[in-house]
Amino acid sequence: MRIALFGGSFNPPHIGHILVAQQVLDFSAQGGSASGGGFEKIWWLPDYLHSFDKPLAPVAQRLAMLGCITLPKTQISTLMADHKLDGNTIKLVPILKKNYPDDIFTFIIGSDQLPTFHKWGSWKELLKKMPFLVVPRAGYLLEPLYDGMKVLDNKLFITTNISSSMVRARIAQKLAITHLVTPEVEKYIKNNNLYT
Repeated sequence: MRIALFGGSFNPPHIGHILVAQQVLDFSAQGGSASGGGFEKIWWLPDYLHSFDKPLAPVAQRLAMLGCITLPKTQISTLMADHKLDGNTIKLVPILKKNYPDDIFTFIIGSDQLPTFHKWGSWKELLKKMPFLVVPRAGYLLEPLYDGMKVLDNKLFITTNISSSMVRARIAQKLAITHLVTPEVEKYIKNNNLYT
């Protein structure tokens, strides 16, 4: 099975994440040169800890919010949490190879990650072990691109500047987040008094 791994903190998950996942499914299915063929699944892959020690809501709450998202051909993977990984993606590779030897994995990243990709743990080795699909983010260039990275390029691709930090900042300032997250995620945030 061809699986795209959508990693991140999802602190909280928002409409931008859903747009990316849907468009990766839509445009990779067209078999364009950017994707090498369609993905059968996307796995939401929330970090247990953040690679750069940023504070996160507890993983159980972030998993619960991801569970509020219903998008066909997606599922939540708890591998990072189950193995208490520190966010360095390279540590996930042997787990995937051991548990899913017949599956083919590609890691999705936004173009906002490209300028600091060289700070990822063992990033050169990681690029040799797993291909990366780069999705455009509003306000970020598609560079630098390294061997092993391909851009999801389609003239109908919708970019956004919605970010989890923007959602959290709006909550802290008591501003509306309706239309930035799903109604179910918004309700979960309110019911659990998150990000205030």
